[in-house]
Amino acid sequence: MPVQRLNHAVLYIRDLDASVEFYSRALGFRVVAGAPGRAAFLQAESSTNDHDLGLFAIGPDAGASQAGRTTVGLYHLAWEVDTLAELQRIAGVLSGRGALAGVSDHGSTKALYARDPDGIEFEVSWLVPADRLTPDVQMTTAPLDLEAEIARYGADTKGGIGVSVAATA
Repeated sequence: MPVQRLNHAVLYIRDLDASVEFYSRALGFRVVAGAPGRAAFLQAESSTNDHDLGLFAIGPDAGASQAGRTTVGLYHLAWEVDTLAELQRIAGVLSGRGALAGVSDHGSTKALYARDPDGIEFEVSWLVPADRLTPDVQMTTAPLDLEAEIARYGADTKGGIGVSVAATA
């Protein structure tokens, strides 16, 4: 049986409290378990998974990741939101925290790129529902005009239906 989906991600970080605060306030994760000062297991707001993100503190002297610069390694994680309204809200939160690093229109995906307190990059994206994927929606990397995408698809249109979320009959 092939792999079905990513179950959770685990990150090594410097400061547990700073990272928990960031992922909780910026993306709505909640702590479900952990070991004070050493580890925390977080769950996304609408998740039923036992945890979606694990954080392991390795201390303030830990060096920055060199992945993609001088070493191989993970580029980024991508978290999916349900609506463009939520993507827009999170863009404001990330921008207000100085964490927003860029925005891109990938055709079928509308994406924000940001960095956590340790500089670990992540993506927050909304996926065009399968029934809205027309021939003009091509895989690309272009500037994201979030207002135009909201006008095109609607602020509250559920994303990922028939793509990453099962379509219901």
